[in-house]
Amino acid sequence: MSIKRVWIEEGCISCGNSEDNCPEVFKLKDGMATVLESDDYSGLEEKIIDAAEACPVEVIKYEEN
Repeated sequence: MSIKRVWIEEGCISCGNSEDNCPEVFKLKDGMATVLESDDYSGLEEKIIDAAEACPVEVIKYEEN
């Protein structure tokens, strides 16, 4: 499985879980979680999925190839 796209939907509560789980992809900016865009998330799939599953408001989304 590979992930081709990651995004955060409206409703983020800035809990910091995304950045804690996968700092290579997620950063807090101006009090909100943001995605560091990339064309290649290979090797980070498990961390991205963990971040999405740990999100208390379920706003972290990803699209698989």
